[in-house]
Amino acid sequence: MTESTEHEMTEEQKRRDQLLRAEKSTDADAAPRIEVSHVDGNTRIDIADTAAVRPGPGPGVEREPDADAGHQQPVAGG
Repeated sequence: MTESTEHEMTEEQKRRDQLLRAEKSTDADAAPRIEVSHVDGNTRIDIADTAAVRPGPGPGVEREPDADAGHQQPVAGG
């Protein structure tokens, strides 16, 4: 016997369901944190502007340029 497709969840529905199962979770916990785009066969993954948590040092951390990659690195001891 197979289940009806109306009872099957999409990947996004499964993700949301899992993130909202935790006690005291809110809709904000299930909000998308990344944006995926596909251009000319390339996949780009960006952190969503609306993401509550972002990778890297937090606000107020001094940064200095990284000569190797043109990126900024956290200042030691800061």
